[in-house]
Amino acid sequence: MPFEDDLQALETKLKQLKLDYEQYFLGSRPREPAQGRSEVQKLFTIYQNTPIQNTALRFRFNSLCARYFALRRQWDQVLRQIEEGTYSRHIFKANLHDKIRSGKGGARSAAPPPPAADVMPNFKGVYEEYLAACRNTGEDTRSLTRERMDKVLTGQADAIRKQYGCEDVRFRVVVEGGKARLKATPVGGRRSSA
Repeated sequence: MPFEDDLQALETKLKQLKLDYEQYFLGSRPREPAQGRSEVQKLFTIYQNTPIQNTALRFRFNSLCARYFALRRQWDQVLRQIEEGTYSRHIFKANLHDKIRSGKGGARSAAPPPPAADVMPNFKGVYEEYLAACRNTGEDTRSLTRERMDKVLTGQADAIRKQYGCEDVRFRVVVEGGKARLKATPVGGRRSSA
């Protein structure tokens, strides 16, 4: 079906646009992806004026529309915050840069984060969750051992503690794109709102 292919292409473009905006908000993209947004907007406008006879395709298109409008609202809100200078990630970065600049002239006011052994929790629960998520997604878990994961998580936690000056790091398991992933969140002390 040609319309089904068009919907697949639209969904792919929307996913790419979402990634482009996320990169822009993180600062790894220099400009807002306005051209991609206008292309996606044109496609939605064209397809909204096209009668869709197939109920499943109409439902899929309406779901895509709802997702796009929700993302658009979110993007506009963040863009407004950036314009007003109240975007939390930019404020965090500015404060971090100020502390780094002021720390170069004299002794640092913040104590270094404690070593991993003092505060590192047991990653047993994370390991079990990750293993279960991998099994659910059909990923190979033969080479994954608890010791190996503990070593990787300890290294990641140390790096995150050093980067954000936090007291601890909390890990959680998510499934993205059909694969199990670990997400880290700094806890305590100075913290990113990411």
